[in-house]
Amino acid sequence: MNIGIAGVGGIGSNIAVNLVRSGIEALRIVDFDRVEPTNLNRQFYFFDQIGRLKVEALTENLQRIRPNLRVEALAQRVEAGNCEQVFAGCDLVIEGFDRQVDKKMLLETLGNTRIVISASGIAGFELDTIGIRKLGNCWIVGDFTTDCAQAQLFAHKVATVANHMTRLVLQQRN
Repeated sequence: MNIGIAGVGGIGSNIAVNLVRSGIEALRIVDFDRVEPTNLNRQFYFFDQIGRLKVEALTENLQRIRPNLRVEALAQRVEAGNCEQVFAGCDLVIEGFDRQVDKKMLLETLGNTRIVISASGIAGFELDTIGIRKLGNCWIVGDFTTDCAQAQLFAHKVATVANHMTRLVLQQRN
């Protein structure tokens, strides 16, 4: 199964680590952003990587876990006009975007042609409200209400959502 990750921040970088540690041997990761100091509390990056492209830093970090890992790292923004092309050949795409408009675009563009696993409501610190919903080919994990504009992002909740999403990926693979 070919797996793509759209956005390698808190959700995407943590799922990538989980997948590599679970035996996945190839990933396509896509993000245009750079590592910032505010990312370090919940994303799989390190202080000396601040300023680097996230896809380059994450590739390096993942290959430290599995040196023979094949990573196709694309440093670009995913938009409606290129989404299908960027994830061509991927059977499953993990959505790790920050903005709701980008999440919606990815689900609408890819949700009819492949499996999409997405997050919604990852801010705050409560874990007991996290749930999973299935809509067609799409799985959505989170509390479905707490946006990062409303509450702070905490590592334990981001990781919990990412762990549930990882389980869904691995179930699809088997």
